[in-house]
Amino acid sequence: MCSLQGKMASGGVSVATLWTEVNRYGQNGDYTRALKSVNKILQECKDDITALHCKVVCLIQNGSFKEALNVIHTHTKVLGSSDVIAFEKAYCEYRLNRVENALKTIESATQQSDKLKELYGQVLYRLERYSECVAVYKDLIRNSQDEYEEERKTNLSAVVAALSSWEKSPPEDLGLPETTYELCYNSACTLIGQGDLTEAMNKLRAAEELCRQSLSEDSDMTEEDINSELAVIHSQMAYIMQSQGRTEDALQLYNQVIKLKPADVGLLAVTANNIITINKDQNVFDSKKKVKLTNAEGVEHKLATKQLQAIELNKALLAMYTNQADQCRKLSSSLQAQNPGHPRPVLIQVAQLCREKQHSKAIELLQRFSEQYPESASEIKLTMAQLYLIQGHVTKACDILRSIEEIKYKQGMISALVTMYTHEEDLDSAIDVFGQAIQYYQKQQPGSSGHLALVREAANFKLKYGRKKEAISDLEQLWKQNKNDIHTLAQLISAYSLVDQEKAKSLSKHLPSPDTMSFNVDVDELENSHGATYIRKKAAKVTGDTLPKEQGQGDMKKKKKKKKGKMPKNYDPKVAPDPERWLPMRERSYYRGRKKGKKKEQVGKGTQGATSGGLAELDASKSASSPPTSPRPGSGATSASSTNMVPPRQQKPAASGATRKKPQQKKKKGKNW
Repeated sequence: MCSLQGKMASGGVSVATLWTEVNRYGQNGDYTRALKSVNKILQECKDDITALHCKVVCLIQNGSFKEALNVIHTHTKVLGSSDVIAFEKAYCEYRLNRVENALKTIESATQQSDKLKELYGQVLYRLERYSECVAVYKDLIRNSQDEYEEERKTNLSAVVAALSSWEKSPPEDLGLPETTYELCYNSACTLIGQGDLTEAMNKLRAAEELCRQSLSEDSDMTEEDINSELAVIHSQMAYIMQSQGRTEDALQLYNQVIKLKPADVGLLAVTANNIITINKDQNVFDSKKKVKLTNAEGVEHKLATKQLQAIELNKALLAMYTNQADQCRKLSSSLQAQNPGHPRPVLIQVAQLCREKQHSKAIELLQRFSEQYPESASEIKLTMAQLYLIQGHVTKACDILRSIEEIKYKQGMISALVTMYTHEEDLDSAIDVFGQAIQYYQKQQPGSSGHLALVREAANFKLKYGRKKEAISDLEQLWKQNKNDIHTLAQLISAYSLVDQEKAKSLSKHLPSPDTMSFNVDVDELENSHGATYIRKKAAKVTGDTLPKEQGQGDMKKKKKKKKGKMPKNYDPKVAPDPERWLPMRERSYYRGRKKGKKKEQVGKGTQGATSGGLAELDASKSASSPPTSPRPGSGATSASSTNMVPPRQQKPAASGATRKKPQQKKKKGKNW
């Protein structure tokens, strides 16, 4: 260190004068000129700790964190043993996102100053060690009084919101005032973590109003600047709308935030990711554009670990929806390597295999994961059961579901198992599911509504499928719970009648007598009910104008005469009707079937000019005097020329005597002359 106050620096200016310039430039905020003066001092005094400290501060103020850290490392021997430079070193490491190194630097300092504690709280927040961070800020607020108290309270409320959102920890009421929009916004985030979305929306509206009021007081702020500052509040509002199912309103608000192009890359990444989740497998082109916003530089330092995981998972899903199988496998494998016990990356790989119709490989992958990480096996086994059902292996799916200890005794799971076993006609397994569930509830929640409802369903199931003997224990348990339940008692007596008739008789004594039973049944209402087979017709209402007249005062209402039914044309009242007239012809006793070989006259067949009349003439069988078709040998048949027989071609069809009528000649139509 320079000890001579009057020593001249290069250029003829004394070191004292240079220090005066450094002081003046520092007070004016002109750190560039201050740095030049410090460098001149260091040319004369290379190991001056104060000058080195001033140089590091000037570089930090100018945003040159790497250069500042290089100066500290270069002069480690001079500055290493001193706590003067500890804050600056940790701050440079923090700004360069070397958070772990910053934590080591802070913890290695022998004296913990207030500004070092402030930085310590920031580092713990970035490392997501929220519980320790809360303790640091509580201590700072308790033991310090300066103009930064409001900022400390804001940071503390942000830590509480992170605890509620990412660790689902119940928030501690610290009595923080909501006088600024930052505090109000953090309070809304805490409520979102608790699931109170309605109250969170009210807090966000209040934060928006406070923000507009505070920013409108600044004349330099334009409407666009105010909207940019409100972007984070609007994005959180859109998230609440999306969680409530109002996707159209949420999408509109998200797009407004994107159009503003806020400087916060973390906000842009979260907003773009949420738009992708709304699009899902639709509007893929828009999702591809939004993915670019999630890949911006520095996003990984702005978001929490769970937020980054969600973004990477959505990238893998988008790759699957766009049929980029290799990209999907690459992203999901990378996620699995980063989080070995997390089931989501494995489920994405399984979904991709199912799209490729490789269900067997998908099941093998799920089986390996469930064996390696049994603590995360519930979600995995449910997917395995679904794949078995797709392949038609119902029994295997049931075995997988019964191996999930966390949910095997849930009422919904019991119902699903019983339904599937019944579909497979495996009643014994279905009854076994009921039995194990009843034993579980008997130990955990005896006599509860869920327990009794399960016993009731088991008894009804056994009675439905004829297992009355097996239903006796369930019915007895139900009847003991409620001795006045006559329906259960009747079922129990019916079941005992097959096993022990004496027991059934003894139980029947508990039935009320018919005289004491009062069912309060309204017969009219029962007959007119929807399920009644007979419905009594209601009499028409009689009005005053349509009252029946007294006898003798008016004409009586004439009765309608029944019309006689029409008789057949050939009806003969003396002849009894055919008793088989209502049967089809083929079913009657006298039906002999159609004669074979009797063909209808074929119209339009044969040689040109032939008619149906000519065919009848050629049929010798219709002639009464026609000879046998083939004369017997030695009969001495004479020729047609030696007898009076008319040749076949000259024969006419035989008339049927008086029964045949001459056809009536049609009257010729013509004009009257």
